[in-house]
Amino acid sequence: MNASAPFLSPAEAAQRLGVSTKALRVYEERGLLAPLRTAAGWRAYGPDEMARAQEIAALRRLGLSVAEVGRVLGGDATDLEPALAAHQAVLEERIGELAGLVGTVRDLRRELSQGRAPAVADLDRQLRPAGAIAVDLDLPWPWDGERFELHDVRPITFIVGPLGSGKTRLARGLAEAIPGASFLGTERAADGAGAARARIAQDPALRLRVERALGWLVGDGATVADALLALVAGLEAEGPTALVVDMVEEGLDHASQEALIAHLRRRRTGGRPLFLLTRSTAILDLAAVGADEAILLCPANHSPPMRVAPWPGAPGYEAVATCLAAPAVRARTAGTIAWRPAPAPAGRPEGRGALAES
Repeated sequence: MNASAPFLSPAEAAQRLGVSTKALRVYEERGLLAPLRTAAGWRAYGPDEMARAQEIAALRRLGLSVAEVGRVLGGDATDLEPALAAHQAVLEERIGELAGLVGTVRDLRRELSQGRAPAVADLDRQLRPAGAIAVDLDLPWPWDGERFELHDVRPITFIVGPLGSGKTRLARGLAEAIPGASFLGTERAADGAGAARARIAQDPALRLRVERALGWLVGDGATVADALLALVAGLEAEGPTALVVDMVEEGLDHASQEALIAHLRRRRTGGRPLFLLTRSTAILDLAAVGADEAILLCPANHSPPMRVAPWPGAPGYEAVATCLAAPAVRARTAGTIAWRPAPAPAGRPEGRGALAES
């Protein structure tokens, strides 16, 4: 089979639909989709099956769980109204932001026509959406205090770098520099789940949000594990102005990573951007980076972090690509230490040394 054939393999169908193959299998298990079978017993998707799968994918993009999709396709449209209302709210928020920016540009042009040139230094501030977050901080070691500014913070910013590049220190610096931001560390898989369960038990509203998010993720093929529960609890908590997540793929299998990034792209982030450290191609697929996303690279030579455009040939693109690996490879190299310093001489502190996922 190939992409132009009338019948598609699961991988081809998933690619066209923008979902994972495990998601297709979940839809089949839930009775929403019934692929054909070849003579050899392989699943195949013809025009009718693809049309049905496109309906499922469209309803999922509106925010419906797999169970809700099943009810809608079965003729019960009651779940559509709240999903459409939430989608409308997101669109109206975007329209409001754009309308405000259009008004600002109109005012600036009017000033120019009257001979009053705006201060170039103020243009960046004036042309930011209302409530947009800007970051200014003195970079920690290993950059030794260079100034770092990030004024165009996107809803999702991926932070990437080789072992020992300082990306975790940058992430912690961002969490400290953004007022009200939270940092979710890699201890999620170890002891974060117990704390998450305690918070969920004490907060009924949080419990509902977590249950809905987990339902979404399971519907897209994720496996509920302690690491996923702790991560979702952190993502759904109210209060933080921004979330910085260290190694977002920690403790998650391949399908769960794919389901998670799809969920994060669909969810309404509003004024709460996400900074996601990752070295996984399932989380950061360079071919899938959207307009509301950005990539920050921490170079191996400890030059200041740089913004990298997601297309081949762009400065830093190849460096980003070499930092990423498939989840199976990441699992084999988890906890790798780039180098270990020799014991420090007596009276001298330990070096800046053992560099793992920094």
